[in-house]
Amino acid sequence: MLDSVEANNFEALPLLSLNHVSLLCRSVWDSVRFYEEVLGFVSIKRPSSFKFNGAWLYNYGIGIHLIENPSIDDFDTIVEPRPINPKDNHISFQCTDVGLVMRRLQDMGMKYVTAVVEDQGNRVDQVFFHDPDGYMVELCNCENIPIIPLSSCSFKQRLSSFYKSAPAKCGFMENAMMESLSMEMLNISF
Repeated sequence: MLDSVEANNFEALPLLSLNHVSLLCRSVWDSVRFYEEVLGFVSIKRPSSFKFNGAWLYNYGIGIHLIENPSIDDFDTIVEPRPINPKDNHISFQCTDVGLVMRRLQDMGMKYVTAVVEDQGNRVDQVFFHDPDGYMVELCNCENIPIIPLSSCSFKQRLSSFYKSAPAKCGFMENAMMESLSMEMLNISF
């Protein structure tokens, strides 16, 4: 494993953004229906060279690639739905109205769990639920908590982000810089 001094000597890879998430599913049809009807994804053309059942979906700047494997239970533990646990693996999407999400999930008869994250007067509401294969999905208003690189905080404040101790508080200038950077990034992406 590289230590932090060595890692800083390497230039980051030329990444642009998250392209897609691939998920194994028991039934492509059931999963496509879920991602279209519940999350608003749209089925898109998939390369014809694939010799296995699957589907590609796209929306919100991200793709979801479904790969059908009816024997998924042979090597995975998702035979019975696991409890909905916010600290489990999940894919998260920002949303504009968490209350509306909860009402729609109730109307569809879907089980979900809510959570709240608070930091320095900012509040994020989260809703967690499973897709047909037990993969957890989160919908939240996560943009309510600003993105602040730990490198802009003092060493003591960085440590507090990793351990349960005093909350990290970065200075006004660091927050202003990050807000400006975030707005520039949004302008670039459109």
